[in-house]
Amino acid sequence: MDPIMYWNEVALEADRVTHTTGDPTEAGARGPLGSSRALAITHLAMHDAFFGIVGGQEPYLGNRLPTPPTGGDVAAAVAGAARTTLSALYPAQRDHFAARHLAAGLVDGKHAAESHDYGRRVAGELLALRRGDPGHGDEGYVPSLAPEHHREDPDSPGQGFYAPFHGARSACFAVGVRHGLDGPPRPGDRAYRRALRQVRGKGIAAHLTGTLPDRFPQRTPTETGIGLFWAYDAAKGLGTPPRLFNQIVRRVARARDNDPAANARLFALVNTAMADGGILCWTEKYRHDLWRPVVGIREHDSALGPTGQGGTELDPDTDIGWLPSGAPNTNNVGQKNRTPNFPAYPSGHATFGAAALQTVRQFYGRGGHGPDDLADGLEFVSDELNGVSVDNTGTVRPRLARRFPGGLWQMIEENGRSRVYLGVHWVFDAFAVDDEDRIDLGPNVGGVRLGLAVADDLAAHGLHAATAAGPAEEPAGS
Repeated sequence: MDPIMYWNEVALEADRVTHTTGDPTEAGARGPLGSSRALAITHLAMHDAFFGIVGGQEPYLGNRLPTPPTGGDVAAAVAGAARTTLSALYPAQRDHFAARHLAAGLVDGKHAAESHDYGRRVAGELLALRRGDPGHGDEGYVPSLAPEHHREDPDSPGQGFYAPFHGARSACFAVGVRHGLDGPPRPGDRAYRRALRQVRGKGIAAHLTGTLPDRFPQRTPTETGIGLFWAYDAAKGLGTPPRLFNQIVRRVARARDNDPAANARLFALVNTAMADGGILCWTEKYRHDLWRPVVGIREHDSALGPTGQGGTELDPDTDIGWLPSGAPNTNNVGQKNRTPNFPAYPSGHATFGAAALQTVRQFYGRGGHGPDDLADGLEFVSDELNGVSVDNTGTVRPRLARRFPGGLWQMIEENGRSRVYLGVHWVFDAFAVDDEDRIDLGPNVGGVRLGLAVADDLAAHGLHAATAAGPAEEPAGS
């Protein structure tokens, strides 16, 4: 048994369960930032427990790494690290972790006991290192009422604001630089108007498609499938994008016949990339504070909104009744689809996807930008479209098996575009595009550029807690 793959599966199930039960004791591990943080802590603990015994990689903890036992048992060390971190991060599931620990069939004996204790001590150091991380609450946050700034979804009033302070006040896990982005296009820019028209047509709620003027392109069946495939919007039974990207990496790792050492390194890199990508993405989100399409389209004309100025004829690109297809409220019957409760730019999905999948490409020597062979011969099924999950009306969605001839690079681009087809993002939230709507990575714009920067940083410098970039700002009163 590969202990890394075993405990990765347990961790992914923990993410799925906490987004299903909503247990309040696990609130810190929920949402895209909570799940990426939890997975990074767990996998870094397993990484150092594994390599502390077998060697071959420098420890993430550096000189904070506890002294490993002589002749240690790797499986026991990894189990101790995984169970300890998961139990701290998901306390309501401790009995389940105990059962999975028992099912792992660890060998009794002095070496195993010493190794298990070593794994527990490694986990303790990781948890202590991240103990001061800020929470995800919005107490003290005051949204702007000015045009172009993010406000609550008008179709979901009272939704609040997710993690407005987390990004800027969090230290990074491993990247040495707090990578940032240039600002997005603004109303009046050609790129903005083009993006508005695209999402207004491609992302509109299905029941409103008849209201679109003929000049707007409508969403195709393929695009509808793409939007759903990548969603994982903290839904019941699914969890968040970091879980989806781990599911993809598991398929690739098996196809590449990874041994446990390769998996220990790969999954630590992937999940650290997503954790750092999330921290930097949320820093940029609340720095640029760009409105979502549901507000931007409805209030496009300057006469509209809380600070609107008197006008006569509304700009024809305005639609005061527009609603998005929405982030799907999967397995939550009777609840509306919605726009996420944080600013649009840059896209979190695009950042997580590029950080995770570019890290995999780097790991297998497929750096750079362009098609790769890492998905050749593989089929991928999203839990959004597995023949079991239901939409918010209670209807079972069909199972959809997908292939990606362009490899993980195709996934990076498609995942970024998917949010336009749900109507919750502008295309430039993922990346700039040219006049033919082709991806353009020249401008320092969008979540894909940010995720690629994180992945390239880790590929160049590795996993070292001591050299990670600190917070962008300190909490008030610190």
